[in-house]
Amino acid sequence: MNIFTEYADLVRDAVTRLYPNGEVDPALLARCVVEPPRDPAHGDLATNAAMVLAKPLKTNPRALAERLSGELAGKGDILSAEVAGPGFLNFRLADAVWTRVLRAVLADERDFGRSTMGGNLKVNVEYVSANPTGPMHVGHCRGAVVGDALASLLDFAGYDVTREYYINDAGSQIDVLARSAFLRYREALGEDIGKIPEGLYPGDYLVPVGKALVEKHGRALLEMDEDSRLALVKEDTIAAMMDLIRADLALLNVHHDLFFSERTLHARQEGNGSEIDKMLDVLRARDLVYEGTLPPPKGQVPEDWEDREQTLFRASNYGDDIDRPLKKSDGSYTYFAADVAYMLSKYERGFKEMIFILGADHGGYVKRLEAVGRAISGGDAKVIVRLCQLVKLFRGGEPVRMSKRSGDFVTLRDVVEEVGCDPVRFMMLYRKNDAPLDFDFKKVTEQSKDNPVFYVQYGHARCRSVLRQAAEDMPDIETSSSALAQSDFSLLTDSGEREIAARLAAWPRLVESAAEAHEPHRVAFYLHELASALHSHWNKGKDLPQLRFINPEHRQLTLARLGLVHAVSLVLASGLSLLGVAAPEEMR
Repeated sequence: MNIFTEYADLVRDAVTRLYPNGEVDPALLARCVVEPPRDPAHGDLATNAAMVLAKPLKTNPRALAERLSGELAGKGDILSAEVAGPGFLNFRLADAVWTRVLRAVLADERDFGRSTMGGNLKVNVEYVSANPTGPMHVGHCRGAVVGDALASLLDFAGYDVTREYYINDAGSQIDVLARSAFLRYREALGEDIGKIPEGLYPGDYLVPVGKALVEKHGRALLEMDEDSRLALVKEDTIAAMMDLIRADLALLNVHHDLFFSERTLHARQEGNGSEIDKMLDVLRARDLVYEGTLPPPKGQVPEDWEDREQTLFRASNYGDDIDRPLKKSDGSYTYFAADVAYMLSKYERGFKEMIFILGADHGGYVKRLEAVGRAISGGDAKVIVRLCQLVKLFRGGEPVRMSKRSGDFVTLRDVVEEVGCDPVRFMMLYRKNDAPLDFDFKKVTEQSKDNPVFYVQYGHARCRSVLRQAAEDMPDIETSSSALAQSDFSLLTDSGEREIAARLAAWPRLVESAAEAHEPHRVAFYLHELASALHSHWNKGKDLPQLRFINPEHRQLTLARLGLVHAVSLVLASGLSLLGVAAPEEMR
């Protein structure tokens, strides 16, 4: 049940009745929305219809709003429709609307707000995708949480979602990893390796990898030529690193559906070439590549730039700043070629939306990725890139030092093991992804209203406590969802109760708008507002006994209030689940 779409339909029907001869452009009519008014004192709902339609209909917005007000009066439990400002129309709704909302929540339970908006569209959400050269660090942590929560949100909104991790297991950094692991292998054999040479990975996380190589190969690696040795070390070390990465992500309750290896794009199939070769053939057939040269870029010159004829992708035809090289003059492929082949793979797997969650340092990739998506799909698929800004770690206001285990950064494991999964996930989502985030270990574990994750989780625990207390005080009542749905919710007349019901009504709209904008942080904000409304009403009840949730002398009113409390617990639990955060039954 989404009252905002219901009343938007009522408004559009009213417009059609006023202009029955096709005077209104359907595209403009679709822009007529119903939303909460900026000031709740102005009413329960507001529409922009008169503002959107007045100019094309050659009328005054306020005059059109007045006509709409008359057309809507008395319909759909609208008590009044008042014109405000330059032409907004504010509605006040009958109590029957909030009764319908509460019964819908109790009927659907945690599925309240689940939407079919996505139409089962196939969406690929790629997130984390860190090089398999070490453990996850705190920079990966934010992208992991944002991507995972976005995937859950899109699934709840009716999309067919695949969570994907792209393993960057090709290129020079993997050679460095193999050489670093081989050094630890020599160490495990008893050799004094001294200080780790500059350019190799220094972290202690490779020590167990070296020991595992000894257990598997003994001293045999020492007898091999370098190419043969590195090939074996690469396989074992990449596998070990991915096991480490999966374990780190599992601590954060992050799990992917698919791990896609970059090496599979480079691997040559017998008689058919590699996937990158095939990609280039596809692009040539569509006239998306050409042989040419590029002017030197402004500023710092990238490593793969050449002042020679190369194979270039017509990226500038699709919104990029410049065309991009796919093949160097010596015939070798650029890193970008693998990116294009990977994007083509996603499109051929049927994905109509490809979402990338990247670090802020990848801002230069946005236009080129969007250009590739447009080109390979002929505009049939959409590429969406969300950048995550840096996370700064503090403990009681003091910056946190680096991790000894990693060598030069704070690991994801360090953070989760110190404060727990729930505070990390919630706080990583309590800022918009493109805003910098300060994470204070002390503040996120405080049990106070100033700690958002505690405040929201305590809201759910408080609801469950009320229901348990009611069962003790009034053992003859039934507190199941189905039983409480039959309560007389017209008895909920206090402004605080109506505010809570209105916030519950906003949940389905929030789900759809957050999914459409690809902004899971909106869920965290909403949950905090809902919990705040609950706590505020609870506090009023401490001073005003007549507002308390449980009153054995007024059985019907108690049942109605318990229905409201249970509805809040269901939506809080549903929203926390989308964020990957637990909804505790009790907190001490």
